[in-house]
Amino acid sequence: MKHVLLGVTGSIAAYKAADAANQLTKDGYSVDVIMTESAVKFITPLTFQSLTKRKVYTDMFEEIVPSEIKHISLAKRAEVCVIAPASANMIGKLAAGIADDFLSTVMMAVRDKPILLAPAMNTNMYENPIVQDNLQKLQRFGYQLIEPKEALLACGDLGKGAMADVSVIVEAVKKAIMSK
Repeated sequence: MKHVLLGVTGSIAAYKAADAANQLTKDGYSVDVIMTESAVKFITPLTFQSLTKRKVYTDMFEEIVPSEIKHISLAKRAEVCVIAPASANMIGKLAAGIADDFLSTVMMAVRDKPILLAPAMNTNMYENPIVQDNLQKLQRFGYQLIEPKEALLACGDLGKGAMADVSVIVEAVKKAIMSK
């Protein structure tokens, strides 16, 4: 079974991540979900657990299997990693090499595997030169960008920053696995 690591960060688009997890699971993929503290404010871990039939990870210090270092084993098991939605905060952490929560710590342990980012944020945030510089830096390190789309955003603004459609994200994950 193909293993996908799905990182979910704090964004209203988190509900789309549940749909992506559901679709990948139905297509025969094993999906491990890591949610940030902000993500659980938008959608519950139980939603992902119900859809994937797998444990959802939220706490870096939860001791699950004492003989296993969970952030390393998850990084090793994953064949592809996707962060959807990828907040400006997480993009900045990854670009700076900051590993201060479970998702960013696991991502620092991922090597030689595709990492996809599906940003979701307000247009002004997405177009901020710092965010754009962070995305370019991550792409230089091999991260793949799943471009956000232009849409009417949750804040009422019209512009680029809406997370890509679930079908686009699922297809990008499948393509990344096939190209390995």
